[in-house]
Amino acid sequence: MPSPSFSSSLARVIKNQIQQHKPSVSVSISLSNITLKRFTSTLSCDSLEKDPCEKSSTFIHPAAFVHPNAVLGQGVSIGPFCSVGSSVKLGNACQLYPGSHVFGKSELGDNCILMTGAVVGDELPGSTVIGCNNIIGHHAVVGIRCQDLKYKPGTECFLEVGNNNDIREHTSIHRSSRSCEKTIIGDDNLVMGSCHIAHDCKVGNKNIFANNSLLAGHVVVEDYVHTAGASVVHQFCRIGSFSFIGGGSVVSQDVPKYITVSGERAELRGLNLEGLRRHGFSSTEMKSLKAAYRKIFMATDGSFEDRLAEVEQHQEWALVPAVCFMVQSIRDSLKEDRRGICKFRSRTGTGSV
Repeated sequence: MPSPSFSSSLARVIKNQIQQHKPSVSVSISLSNITLKRFTSTLSCDSLEKDPCEKSSTFIHPAAFVHPNAVLGQGVSIGPFCSVGSSVKLGNACQLYPGSHVFGKSELGDNCILMTGAVVGDELPGSTVIGCNNIIGHHAVVGIRCQDLKYKPGTECFLEVGNNNDIREHTSIHRSSRSCEKTIIGDDNLVMGSCHIAHDCKVGNKNIFANNSLLAGHVVVEDYVHTAGASVVHQFCRIGSFSFIGGGSVVSQDVPKYITVSGERAELRGLNLEGLRRHGFSSTEMKSLKAAYRKIFMATDGSFEDRLAEVEQHQEWALVPAVCFMVQSIRDSLKEDRRGICKFRSRTGTGSV
């Protein structure tokens, strides 16, 4: 234990040190305050005088390969082990996470994000054009050569994707199989993990494809369609707006607007009432749709064509646009170049057209 004399001596030394350094500490603090005030003042002036059109900085990791002919927008961020080809155009504020790649004649709009392992485009004739605010998930492959055996090497092929789409991990979306066609994806779609959208498909807006939903070539999906997991759609089928496909279904014929189908060979199961409610259909519209559906698919009197005609000519139902759209959707599916509609269960058994 230190003696009292040692403690008092140590106290005097510390006091002397504090007194010797006190002025310099005060000066240092004062200088720091002055510098901070000056920096704040400068920052305020800069923010007022800054040109809003001035280019934001672009970050390219040293381990990334970006071809000198590639066109990069403002504020682009490219992580390590990425590659950007010579004919690529990246919009403002695009982000490429590590190990993502953009090939061929590909164009990404503003604020697109490529997660790790994502691939966009292919070194093929034709192009891949992706709009703004799209997210391409981990290891998703978008805009590559189709799997159609009729595709001939050297043929131009195209993919166009709209805005605000969320394309999740391991999804594949292919270009068209012919130069006169395009694979088209609209706006605001959610494509969950491991989905496949094949060549020449036409997908509208605000659709939800649950995990492992598969669309074969030339499928048309309208708007506000919801597919449950592991559903499969045969080539050249058309899926009407506001319809629902049950999980594990195999859809081999058209699905009319507003209708739910399900089953190993998908059959009509009724209206997509929950979907219609969520999207703001009125009680009057839904009541008319129910009555029209029962008349077309569940009644036993007359032929299918007669029942369709009766709905079209009905005094009340004919004045409801939703009913007219459903009937027209059915009629369009019955044309010679279409696949007809999915089977339905009437009171007399299973029917198909």
